[in-house]
Amino acid sequence: MTLAFDQVTTIFLAAATLMLGSFIIHKVPFLNKFCIPAPVAGGLIFAVIVTALKGFEIVEIQLDTSLQSLFMLTFFTTVGLGASFRLIKLGGKLLVIYWLACGFLALAQNVIGISLAKFFHIDPLLGIMVGAVSMEGGHGAATAFGGTIEELGVNSALSIGLAAATFGLISGGLVGGPVVRYLISKHDLKPNETVKESTTNVPDDSNTSWSSQKFMVQVFIITLCMAFGTYLGQLFSSATGFVLPGYVGAMFVAVIVRNVIDRFNKETINMKQINLIGDITLGIFLSMALMSIQLWEVVDLALPMLIILIIQVIFIILLGIFVLFHLFGRDYDAAVMVGGFTGHGLGATPNAIANMDAITRKFGPSQKAFLIVPIVGAFLIDVFAMPIIITSINLFK
Repeated sequence: MTLAFDQVTTIFLAAATLMLGSFIIHKVPFLNKFCIPAPVAGGLIFAVIVTALKGFEIVEIQLDTSLQSLFMLTFFTTVGLGASFRLIKLGGKLLVIYWLACGFLALAQNVIGISLAKFFHIDPLLGIMVGAVSMEGGHGAATAFGGTIEELGVNSALSIGLAAATFGLISGGLVGGPVVRYLISKHDLKPNETVKESTTNVPDDSNTSWSSQKFMVQVFIITLCMAFGTYLGQLFSSATGFVLPGYVGAMFVAVIVRNVIDRFNKETINMKQINLIGDITLGIFLSMALMSIQLWEVVDLALPMLIILIIQVIFIILLGIFVLFHLFGRDYDAAVMVGGFTGHGLGATPNAIANMDAITRKFGPSQKAFLIVPIVGAFLIDVFAMPIIITSINLFK
């Protein structure tokens, strides 16, 4: 028997799954400790239930996820609107070094993924999915590019990408702290600051009113970027034959719009409202993606995928200890930044913040790390990662 749900019911189930995930994370200390996203927790439970119902031939669940791309497009547009050049200037030379390191990591992760995929006689596109897409890109990129790669004929790309992103998220939380503690202990590092102050230099919008009119201004800006960005992606693809997902175009248009508006009126864009919209759309589209993954497609590739992912984790640990720590300055701030790099290099920016927060609570503050890591991890990382991922896909499609 097949049970099919329409768009409205699917969105309801996604919202319910998201709330279930939030409840579970608050009740299970392990999940909360390692910053497992609510959509991942709830979505995987839903996927396991659907797989069990299908496996025992009770009922097959079919979801209408046609609106998932709209939520995804909205989220990545809000990410682009968060890229203010005036914040980037505050990081100076060290921010540029950290940024370039993120670009190198994306390239290295794809080389590792593609090379080992060929060694295991797996489609190279799946190697990309367990490379920079799911590692540095996280669940958002795994969902977006998984759909793109499945359109190229690789049916299990989305499921594998999401599974890899979940593995990376947990690994980033598990290894980040121990790596930093090792560096601090070995080099006898001490904080450069004597007073523990606020860990953010991002402008606060808390005093801005939340009227419906001002909220609609944010909605207008987001939809403007989405519309122009989508057309930009289509025009680019048709003109060059190069696959460019629509959300990438929307994200880059959003960057331009943000910085143009800032030149005239820095109060127009309210990042608290933008981030609220981004958080909601991210939760819904990730929930829908994880609800619809077909776990049975991953079973045959489980062992090769796991080996590739373990090698990815080992690589970033060695890179952090023997290369990045020295590039970042060989001091306490450098060690904390290595912890942040490990967090979002394997999982997501919240993972990076969680790693750094745990270290600074025990050993002392690092404002430099808390300025640079969130700015690069939240957006700038995509400036290098996206072209590398897109080029890799086009080379092996």
